[in-house]
Amino acid sequence: MTDMFTQEAWEERYGAREERHGQHGHHGIWSGQPNAQLVAEAADLPAGRALDAGCGEGADAVWLAGRGWDVTAVDFSRTALARAQARSADVRWRHEDLTTWTPDAGAYDLVSAQFVHLPGLLELYGRLATGVAPGGSLLVVGHDPTDEAGPHRPQVPGMFFTADEVAGSLDPREWEVLVAGTRERAGLTHEGTELTVRDIVVHARRRP
Repeated sequence: MTDMFTQEAWEERYGAREERHGQHGHHGIWSGQPNAQLVAEAADLPAGRALDAGCGEGADAVWLAGRGWDVTAVDFSRTALARAQARSADVRWRHEDLTTWTPDAGAYDLVSAQFVHLPGLLELYGRLATGVAPGGSLLVVGHDPTDEAGPHRPQVPGMFFTADEVAGSLDPREWEVLVAGTRERAGLTHEGTELTVRDIVVHARRRP
């Protein structure tokens, strides 16, 4: 089951989408709009250095760059990164494997991981958290594991999490948890039917 979440599987997913839609139409997997919870949490943050972890086709990174952030965006799909780079030259697009990669310690004022569902998530978030500078923010958003109304999601152990699990994995001596809960938003099924989906949102600030 975990084979579908490897670098090779994501390359195949992005590539198949491109083949179906050709070179001249919109052939992205995602909507092209920044994620709602990123907009909600980052809109009032002072612009600084940002890491978009698992950037996909780059909508979040482009949104951050447009608001004055100095953005580094990483993903393990070269196809997605090529598509993202075509959208903006204002972002440093980097090919990295999030299952093993660790950012430079304290290098970012915002580390954002939006819907990064890979095996061993808490360990992954722990590595990403090391990249947050003192006074900076860690923002983790994911699909609520109990959200049966949303699109079908394989129940692979360690790929889904609760807000309390993520918040609880952060050392309270180093982190102030600002948000840890579930939010509802409008979504679409793969068939285009409207529905309400639930997101897990954790926003924590590294203590100065």
